[in-house]
Amino acid sequence: MAPDAVEFDGSSSSFKKVCVMGAGGCFGSALVHHLLQRGYFVHAAVNTQVEMQSMNADGKNLRVFHTDPLDYHSILKALEGCYGLFYSFEPPSDQPFYDESMAEMEVRAAHNVLEACAQTDTIDKVVFTSSASAVIWRDPSDSSPSSSDVDERNWSNVNFCKKFKLWYGLSKTLAEKTAWALAMDRGVSMVSINAGLLLSPDLTITHPYLKGAAEMYEDGVFVTVDLKFLVDSHICVFEDVSAYGRYLCFNHVVNCNEDAVKLAKMLLPPDVSSLPPSITVGESRMVSQRISNKKLNKLMVDFECEDPILSS
Repeated sequence: MAPDAVEFDGSSSSFKKVCVMGAGGCFGSALVHHLLQRGYFVHAAVNTQVEMQSMNADGKNLRVFHTDPLDYHSILKALEGCYGLFYSFEPPSDQPFYDESMAEMEVRAAHNVLEACAQTDTIDKVVFTSSASAVIWRDPSDSSPSSSDVDERNWSNVNFCKKFKLWYGLSKTLAEKTAWALAMDRGVSMVSINAGLLLSPDLTITHPYLKGAAEMYEDGVFVTVDLKFLVDSHICVFEDVSAYGRYLCFNHVVNCNEDAVKLAKMLLPPDVSSLPPSITVGESRMVSQRISNKKLNKLMVDFECEDPILSS
């Protein structure tokens, strides 16, 4: 954080210029729209020229930047004059699938972004979008009955993720740890949102979050989040000066057969035989929820959502 920066109070218009990195995706574009509706000036940072053309740059309060998270100087340009940053990693278009190399790329991107924030005179707060997959993966041999529930204090086990090739969880865990280490070392004020699976219109069975879905379900930690709730959560932790640390973000737990079948039918062809054997249509079964988002829910009690989010 800049030595002379004034704490953001969510009211003064002079402190409402923010940057949204990863603005070309479903979540990023919705966040940009809602920030504009709330009176913010937004620097929308996108990864491709196609995304630049799709952003509506007609509004006087919106500027669009072509930014590569692996290019430090392009990050600095997008951050210029901004007092806040909302950062989410978008995989490059030529590498849409997660593998072991994606973790290295995502770590480099997180390092570049936090270092750029530290070198920018105006940045006062960073909201770092992470994932519940950076929380939930644990080695069963390390767990005890007293530590069976998980919340934002937990971190996914890196060796466990490597062993079972959970590359998405590995990438999110290492990138978030890198961001936190750099934020603390450079004095950058940061909070993170550890989001469940985003139920967006473009969600498919190929989403890397879904690897290990059956195991998440059986462990009671398979969580999803609606777009509106995810956007509101980001704005809430940015505007609330009491926000700190990590926040698990979800508004639904998939822990019964009915919900599991409903989600599977959204993602798969209409063939129930494709469902995991543990999920049988017509069978009534409830798995105990073992994950908590009480910290975020408590913060959002008084949050005022003034404007609807467009789903298109």
